[in-house]
Amino acid sequence: MSEQALPIAFPAPAVTDDAPAATTRSFVSHAKLIGSLTFVSRMLGMARESIAAAYFGGAPVYAAFQFAFTVPNLFRKLLGEGALSAAFIPLYAQSVKNQSRDEANDFAATSVNLLCIILLALTVWGEVMLIALVTFVPMPWDYLLAAKLTMVMLPYVMLVCGTAFLGSILQVHGRFAAITFTAVISNVCLIIAMVTAARSLDLATQAGQERAVYWLAIAVIVSGAVQVVSLLPSLRAAGFRFRAIFQVLTPAVRKMLKMTVPVALGAAVLQVSVLMDKAIAFFLSVGPGRTSFELFGNVIAFPLAEGATQRLNWAQFMYQFPLGVFAIALATAIFPKLSEGALDTDRAQFKSVLRRGIEASLFIGLPASIGLVLVRYPAVRLLFERGNFTPEDTALVARSTGLYAAAIWAFSLQQILNRAYYALHDTTTPLVLGIVNLGLNLVVEIPLLWTPLGEAGMAAGTLVAFSLQAVVMVWMLDRKAGGLGLSASRSVIVKMVIATAAMGIACLIVQRLPFYPVGTTKIPSAMQLGILMVTGGATYFGACAAMGMNVLEHVGRRGNR
Repeated sequence: MSEQALPIAFPAPAVTDDAPAATTRSFVSHAKLIGSLTFVSRMLGMARESIAAAYFGGAPVYAAFQFAFTVPNLFRKLLGEGALSAAFIPLYAQSVKNQSRDEANDFAATSVNLLCIILLALTVWGEVMLIALVTFVPMPWDYLLAAKLTMVMLPYVMLVCGTAFLGSILQVHGRFAAITFTAVISNVCLIIAMVTAARSLDLATQAGQERAVYWLAIAVIVSGAVQVVSLLPSLRAAGFRFRAIFQVLTPAVRKMLKMTVPVALGAAVLQVSVLMDKAIAFFLSVGPGRTSFELFGNVIAFPLAEGATQRLNWAQFMYQFPLGVFAIALATAIFPKLSEGALDTDRAQFKSVLRRGIEASLFIGLPASIGLVLVRYPAVRLLFERGNFTPEDTALVARSTGLYAAAIWAFSLQQILNRAYYALHDTTTPLVLGIVNLGLNLVVEIPLLWTPLGEAGMAAGTLVAFSLQAVVMVWMLDRKAGGLGLSASRSVIVKMVIATAAMGIACLIVQRLPFYPVGTTKIPSAMQLGILMVTGGATYFGACAAMGMNVLEHVGRRGNR
């Protein structure tokens, strides 16, 4: 199962007389800003992973780092960007609107104090548990390395969760740029650490790689501190002033905690599934001195080759690039308008905005799914195949990328649908569907690990689970909202499907033409990628235009429909 962005709650803005046009212009402009900064971050992230692939390849050392880094990120998603933020933002927005600046500031400061207490307690408890684990539990050296790296990076929980929570304050004040930019800071710090380690250490040896990942772990802590500091000017400009408040369980905070519980359960299901996938890949991979394990008296060979954890991580990064740049940015920006529309008696604006969001997400999600499937081999070769990243790694990453990519449309759709449920104050349905998704994913993927698919079986499980969940969520939401009027979007979506099919056929034809470059080195791969992207893009947009679709409407140039 892939890691997905959690639904983040935003305040409902005031209704204006020109709501339909202003609504669309507002969320499109915010989506452009978020998407642009996310694009910069993703490009740097791609550079970071390309450098990591060259320096570390499929070695178990970097797999240990990747697994350890998952732990603080789990808490970031669960607390910083998840439950507490989702409960805090509507209450803070209400306080900003209805109370004095000092009262609103006190509520925000109290909430920050509470988060600090929770995070400090979690960090201390986690460090104690890890020390006991490392001291008393014998384990292979790469497992031990993962535990030690987790110890180093655990304080990052306080910094990154604090960053995300402070960012939620800025979001209420309509300041999206600073918090989105923090991901750029994280990637820059890790890139600097990798390059510095490569120039200072011998990464051709295991000892050199082990020292290097400790440098990376320290860089993670540094990046967290820089992210917090980078938000301070924007927070001051927004009027927020931090102060120590020791009586944190105020009535407003108690209400926030009560609202947190159902969202936290849903977030926990998602993040547990992410951690489980990383753990399955890490612990079922062949490693130093181990090729099998014993279960109920039977010796079972490990199904995954060494380095499966980081290869799956790179495959996930490939499909998350278009997802993060467009789908998550659109969903983040559209959520305030869904919340506003959900307050209306007839929910006309809610349904209209949701239909537009579904159309926009599929407009990019459908061609992105097929497009990435078609370009996966040249893209992976061009981005990662160098140094310790071998052609065999390329084949394995490309196989998983193709399966993950086939579900981009579903991932994109779910970003919108999750926000729609939360706009209707329905936290139960996403929770239940998340649990079902987790179970279905495990049922599908675990048996596939022992088939020729190997590690790509995990991507296949994700494809099946998320595709089914997206369809079910649309059906249930249509019933819950008393009909979304999706028939109005049917012809548009059919045209998108036809255009996507035309794009796929055109790319397959081009690959068989005499001028299509042949080879697996960098220059042929770059030419293949360029030809397929130009052919696919021109065919898709051309087909949409030929069928009478207003392309600019779906890429955000127009404000109303």
